[in-house]
Amino acid sequence: MKAEVKWISDELFLATSESGHSLVLDANAGSLAPSPLENVLLSLGACSSVDVVSILKKVRQLILNCKVEITAKRVDSVPRLFSDIHLHFVIEGTEVSEKHVERAVNLSADKYCSVALMLNKTVNITHDFKIISPQQ
Repeated sequence: MKAEVKWISDELFLATSESGHSLVLDANAGSLAPSPLENVLLSLGACSSVDVVSILKKVRQLILNCKVEITAKRVDSVPRLFSDIHLHFVIEGTEVSEKHVERAVNLSADKYCSVALMLNKTVNITHDFKIISPQQ
C-alpha cells in the first residue's frame, strides 16, 4: 500500500491514496479540514464501524443504523499523543440482540480493526454501546 501527502499552502496538505482518493488535512487546529489526529479518530471510527456492521449482518441482525461517537484525551506534553480513546456505538435496529452487539464490538476491538490494533500498543481504547429501536 502506498500514499502521498503534498503540501498545498500554509498548513494545508493533500493526501492521496494509492487508489486515487484524496483528502485535505489541516495542521492548523483543523480550521479548514480535519487535522491529522482528527483523521486518526475518524479512521478508527470507520474501521470499527465496518467490522461491527459486517459482523451484525452476518448474524442476521436487523440493523438500520450504526453510529460511533468517539472521545479522546491527549497528554499535555509534546508530542501531544492520545492517551485514551473511547468509542460509544449507537446501534439502531429491530430486535437487535445485546449479546450479538457486544460480541461484534469486542471482535472489532480485539481481532479485526487494524487501526485499533495499531493504536492499542500505546493508547487505552475503551468501548461501549447502546441499542435503540426505530422510531414508530
